[in-house]
Amino acid sequence: MDPYDVILYPMMTEVASRILEAENKIVFAVSMQASREDIKRAVEELYEVKVQKVTTVVTSKGLKKAFVKLTPDYKAVDVAIKLGIL
Repeated sequence: MDPYDVILYPMMTEVASRILEAENKIVFAVSMQASREDIKRAVEELYEVKVQKVTTVVTSKGLKKAFVKLTPDYKAVDVAIKLGIL
């Protein structure tokens, strides 16, 4: 899958901002067809970081969220600033 088709947009809520700072994770809305491996590859390619783990959740509203944990070498806060969401 094309990385631009996998990642729809970054999500920034109160909970997401706490996760961003405390656990070094970024939250994205992703395509329903995207697998964890697709999400990992897309984030690494688009934002030039290394991903340690991807957790996905499908909400009751039909939205698929991906919680992307970065390796300790990279700061999620720096990526969020680059994206303009922080």
